[in-house]
Amino acid sequence: MPVWAGVLPMRLVPGEPEADGGPAPLPSYLSTMATALRLRAPRLEDEASALRAHAELAEVDFTFLLGWDGGPWSEYVDRCRARSRGVGVDPGMVASTFLLAELGGEVVGRASVRHELNETLRREGGHIGVGVRPVWRGRGVGTEILRQSLLVARSVGIERVLVTCDDDNVASAAMIERCGGILDSVVQSAAGPAPVRRYWID
Repeated sequence: MPVWAGVLPMRLVPGEPEADGGPAPLPSYLSTMATALRLRAPRLEDEASALRAHAELAEVDFTFLLGWDGGPWSEYVDRCRARSRGVGVDPGMVASTFLLAELGGEVVGRASVRHELNETLRREGGHIGVGVRPVWRGRGVGTEILRQSLLVARSVGIERVLVTCDDDNVASAAMIERCGGILDSVVQSAAGPAPVRRYWID
């Protein structure tokens, strides 16, 4: 069984600060039940919640569903499975495992684990991309998604993992460093004006 198929426990810390410095209160149902975040492949029944997440992140110019073209959801689920096997990978892309992060029955984020690096990903993008729905940010969710994504990366043979973020994204940099990231370099992005921080995790 792949490492991400099981439930990997996570603790959410009510007092962990939001990016603006304020507390991040947990939903009431989370305070009264044991919770666990897990990464898993998209399912047919995820369509509504995944599309909501996609729309929310689009408002902040972030792509939640990588490769989503607006077609039938069932076809997207099949493409995600195929790409994880290196089948149907678009030119210039690499095989990757796309996973949704579920907590308390809700899709709260996603991860994309690229099985290898091409020239573009080696400069910026790296092996792992993490996305968290806005309402769940600042609660340790992103850190746990990255932690579990590292296990997925190891399972496909990646020993040294590259993770990148914008130089001015303090929250993402802290998340990577909490997971063992060591800053290698800061490079100019080819996609925009912001420099990119490149971290390696052994």
